[in-house]
Amino acid sequence: MAHSAHAKVLPADLSAPPFVKAWRARALMIAILFAVTAAVLAFLDGSLDHVYRAWVLGMVLTFGFAVGGLTLLMLQYVTGGKWGLLLRRPFEAMSRTLPLVFLYFLGTGLMLKRLYMWANPQMAEDAFEKKLISSEQLTAIRHAIEWKHPMLNTSTYWVVGLICFAIWGFYTWKLNTMSLQREKGSLADTPYWIKKFENISGFGIVVYSLTMSAMVIYWVMSMDVTWYSSIYGLLFLVGQGYQVLALSIITAISLSKAEPFKTILRGTEQYDLGKFTFAFVMLNMYLAFAQFLIIWSGNLPEEIPWYMDRINGHWGIICTLDFMFHWLIPFSLLLSRDLKRNKKRLIRVAQWMIFAKAFDLFWLIEPNFKDAARNLHFSWGILEYIAVPVAMTALWVAYYCTQLMSRPLVQTNDPHLAEILEPEHAHA
Repeated sequence: MAHSAHAKVLPADLSAPPFVKAWRARALMIAILFAVTAAVLAFLDGSLDHVYRAWVLGMVLTFGFAVGGLTLLMLQYVTGGKWGLLLRRPFEAMSRTLPLVFLYFLGTGLMLKRLYMWANPQMAEDAFEKKLISSEQLTAIRHAIEWKHPMLNTSTYWVVGLICFAIWGFYTWKLNTMSLQREKGSLADTPYWIKKFENISGFGIVVYSLTMSAMVIYWVMSMDVTWYSSIYGLLFLVGQGYQVLALSIITAISLSKAEPFKTILRGTEQYDLGKFTFAFVMLNMYLAFAQFLIIWSGNLPEEIPWYMDRINGHWGIICTLDFMFHWLIPFSLLLSRDLKRNKKRLIRVAQWMIFAKAFDLFWLIEPNFKDAARNLHFSWGILEYIAVPVAMTALWVAYYCTQLMSRPLVQTNDPHLAEILEPEHAHA
C-alpha cells in the first residue's frame, strides 16, 4: 500500500484493539449503576412521571447517535473526502445500534398517556383543576387537540413510527451490506461503487429529513400540543450532526492509541474533523437563534408562551446556561487552531458537546409539562434527567462498542487510503 519511500503501511490486523472490550464492560457497569440510581430516585420521589420524561430524553439522544450516524454516513458517500475513511466504520457501527433505539421507542409508546395531552386529554383537565393552567389555556389546548387529531393520535403515532423505523432499518441494512460487498472487490470497481452509494444516499438524506422531522414532532414538539415550529425538524437534524461528530472525534482519537487508527489518524485529518464540527456548532447556533428571533419579534400569542415557559420562573438560568454550554463554549474553544490539533483537548471539547446536547434536550422537554412550565424547582424526580439518560446512553455505548468490534476498522478498498498513508509533509 506504500506509494512513496516514506509512506506508512497498514498492519495486517485491522480489527478493533482489545481495549474496546474494556470500554464495553465499563459502559455496562455504568448502565447498571445508573439504572439502580433511577429506581432509588423514583422511590424517593414517589412518582414515575420524571422517569417517563427522562426516558424520552435518553431515547432522543441515542436516536441522534444511531440514525444521525446513518445520515452522516450517507452525507459522506454523497460528498466524498478522506474523512470518510476514518469515520465510515464508526458511522456504520452507530447505524447498527438501531434495534436498541427501536426498543426505546417501544418503551415510549407504552407511556404515551403519561406524556402527551393529545393521547390523554384528561391531563389538561387535571392541570386546570390544580390551577396549573388558566381557562383560556385549557380552551386553547382542547382546540389544538381536536384540530391536530388526524395526526396526533395513538394509532397514527404507531403507524408512522413503525414505517419510519422500517425505512431507517432498510437504509442501515443496505448501506452496511453494500460496504461489505465493496470490500470484496478491487480498486478498479471504485467508480461503480461511488455512483451506487451516491444514488442511494442522496435520496436517503431527503427521506431521512422528512421521516426524522415527523418523529421529533411526535416525540418532543407535541408535548406542548398548542405550539409548532416550521424548522423544528431541521434543528434536530443539525443537532444530530453536532452530537455525532463529537462522538466520532472521541472514537477516532481514542482508537488512535493503537493500530490501525494509530497509522491512519494524522494531524491533518484530526484538524479537519475539528473544523467540520465547528461548522455544525455555528449552524446549530444560527438556526436556534433565528427561530427565537422570528418568534419573539412576531410577538404572536400562540407562539411566545413556549419561550416564556422556558424563561420565567427561574428557567432563565437554565436558558442562559444552555446558551453557554451548547453554543458559546464549543464555539469559543473550537476557534483555536492549537486546540483542534491537541488530541486530549479536542476530546474534552467533544465530551462537553455531548453533555451540552443532553442539557439542551432537558431545556426542550421538561417545561412542556404544566407542573414545570415557568416553575423550575428541585425534586428527587428532576434528578431522573441524569440517571435515566445516562443509563440508556451507557447501554447504547456498550452496544456501539460491540458493533465496532464486529468489523475491520479500516476499509482497505478505498482510493483515499494511499493518500492518508503518506507522511503529512507530502502535501505541504
